[in-house]
Amino acid sequence: MKKYFLFIVAFISLTTITAQIRVGKAVLPYEENFGGTDLKLNGAGMREMLWIDLYAGGLYLQNKSKDPRAILDADETMAIKLNIVSGFVTQKKMIKAVRDGFYKATFGNTKALDKRINEFIKFFSEPIVKNDVFDIIYIKDKGVKAIKNGKELGIIEGRDFKYALFKIWLGDEPASEEIKNGMLGLQ
Repeated sequence: MKKYFLFIVAFISLTTITAQIRVGKAVLPYEENFGGTDLKLNGAGMREMLWIDLYAGGLYLQNKSKDPRAILDADETMAIKLNIVSGFVTQKKMIKAVRDGFYKATFGNTKALDKRINEFIKFFSEPIVKNDVFDIIYIKDKGVKAIKNGKELGIIEGRDFKYALFKIWLGDEPASEEIKNGMLGLQ
């Protein structure tokens, strides 16, 4: 009986371990369900600056893909999970990074998105601390939903907004090549 119990405990532990992946100090699940859609981890990477881990990022898709253009163009539910692993990521720095990211993603032409970018920036109105988790989810026919630590922050409409937002990490000039390649499952 004791051996049977130990086998069950070991099996449960093993299945729990395989249900997630460690990226630096962050742990990301292999599967998520957003908007009623099951998504699988496409890949994950670490955003670093000067050898300091800042945040882990995971890309969740319905079907795996290594093609950033196809992912950006897709009109289907998908998500990016950002797990903050450093105290160096602050509210002020996140806002600046997001603004800079939109600027790069749109080649400086943010005019059509400015109102929605400002609405999105408001999602970072509270302090950001180590171990915060942001889920940025594009839900087909609804828009981009932002969640912080399980609390819904709001929805920004528009597939064009999703395209520019996801381009921050997956575009030609991403936040970092390492996190882009990680999210695409290339490393």
